[in-house]
Amino acid sequence: MKLQGLTHGYKIVDEYHKEIEITMIWANVVKDIEATMTRFLNGLNKNIVNGVELQRYIELKDMVHMTTKVER
Repeated sequence: MKLQGLTHGYKIVDEYHKEIEITMIWANVVKDIEATMTRFLNGLNKNIVNGVELQRYIELKDMVHMTTKVER
């Protein structure tokens, strides 16, 4: 699996987030919170991105929580 190729697609946000986390561990990617949040946001479906991209996030869990809300 390539980290760059991960996208939200038809998965729910929680599944997409778990896939990113697992792939980063598998690929031995060092966690840079800003880079991780950018990767997560860039892989989301555009309709969800539009609902969350203007928010300010300190932690990935906050971003995941907001994207889950927007997804509903």
